[in-house]
Amino acid sequence: MTQLTTLARPAARASAGPSTVRLSQRAKAAIVVQFLLKEGAQVPLTALPEDLQIQLTQLLGEMRYIDRATMHSVIAEFSEELESIGLSFPGDMAGALSALDGKISAQTSARLRKEAGVRQIGDPWKRLADLPVSRLKLFVTSESTQVAAVMVAKLDVSKAAELLGALPGDVARRITYAMSMTDAVTPDAVERIGLSLAAQLDSEPPKAFRAQPSERVGAILNFSRATTRDDLLTALDEDDKGFAEEVRKSIFTFAHIPDRMSAIDVPKITRDVDQETLAKVISGAVAESDIRSVDFILSNISNRMSDSLREMSEDMGEVKPKDAEAAMSTVVRAIRALAESGEIALTMPSENDD
Repeated sequence: MTQLTTLARPAARASAGPSTVRLSQRAKAAIVVQFLLKEGAQVPLTALPEDLQIQLTQLLGEMRYIDRATMHSVIAEFSEELESIGLSFPGDMAGALSALDGKISAQTSARLRKEAGVRQIGDPWKRLADLPVSRLKLFVTSESTQVAAVMVAKLDVSKAAELLGALPGDVARRITYAMSMTDAVTPDAVERIGLSLAAQLDSEPPKAFRAQPSERVGAILNFSRATTRDDLLTALDEDDKGFAEEVRKSIFTFAHIPDRMSAIDVPKITRDVDQETLAKVISGAVAESDIRSVDFILSNISNRMSDSLREMSEDMGEVKPKDAEAAMSTVVRAIRALAESGEIALTMPSENDD
């Protein structure tokens, strides 16, 4: 019963007993599938090769009925086969690579897939939908307008809107118009497009770093001294202004709090940062941008907490610039941790933000 074979007889007659009925393995498989479906089980028939799915479907359409004793006999035989299995293996390279996903290195996995001609399994559109907008933008600009329209149509509404918003106006308009003609696209064509795009992902060599270079540089500069950060950004402007702008978008400093953080999330700062550190921030804020951030924090927490922090900062007196900057870095680190955990969301900087 491990595979579908040629059917000896289309079905068993109701009057025949199990001892007189000889069913092929293919017929027995059909009986088991019909029994499971009737019981409401989810049978993953899509895992079978397409020709076996066709044979099974045709057989279910040909068979009429069998007696209860024959059904019990087939189910009992099927159960015995299952119980006799000690260990099962994937059976092919694709299944083996899927089972070992995350257990072997990405380089080894990519090499084995390439040598065996195995593509990444799973729904290609699910993989594409999980990509960041920046990566989807590259697909859109490198493919034809018709393919791009199909890809945008397969994304969820919010992701599609974000992608179109990131494209030049004329490109977005062409894709939007092409989407009006996707009603004639067949499911097979959509699947082929998805597989083709996913194959491009599989052909890409594994990367040593997950984050983009601008994000990695921005993360480092987040915790650098302000003078160091300004000097490096000025130098980057001279060497590669486009890259410098991307780095600036990845930077989140204490001065960015009012512009990129929601007021309703501010109380979460007082939960993760101790009051002494916040008091140092208040006392050490000298620059206009830092004072603005302090006012934003104090105006969006409880009056009791705000008054308490002000009193602590007055009692603390003057704070050294180095200690004040360290306290601000602690606040920034706490906010970024909240954002990375998904507890809060930081907005992207506007074109006018420094």
